[in-house]
Amino acid sequence: MTTHVKVLGTFFIVFGAFYVLLAFGSSLFMGMAATFVGAQGGDDAAIGATVLGLAGTTLFAFWLCLGIPGIVTGIGLLKRKRWARILGIVLSAIRLIQVPIGTVLGAYGLWVLFSEETEALFEG
Repeated sequence: MTTHVKVLGTFFIVFGAFYVLLAFGSSLFMGMAATFVGAQGGDDAAIGATVLGLAGTTLFAFWLCLGIPGIVTGIGLLKRKRWARILGIVLSAIRLIQVPIGTVLGAYGLWVLFSEETEALFEG
């Protein structure tokens, strides 16, 4: 099970990093769109730019909230921290609704982290 824990930790880090990159990318895209709309001038353009800016900020925060816990959990799993197993179970359960790749990762994570061998690995 040691290999499965390492693979799962790596998956958490990779997918977490992807979400962090998505956060910065969506923020950049929405910021550019807000700038373009705001440059058109007028009251409607100012409102549109504000809405796009708020949407970009919201997307940034949303993707970061998905990415950072995954990276932290992945590092904890690789270091065999007890708290990382619990957090990994929670994140794996949440990822079950992210069809299709999240579902596979979530099911794999639950299988690995609920194993008796893994439990013994994190306690000793």
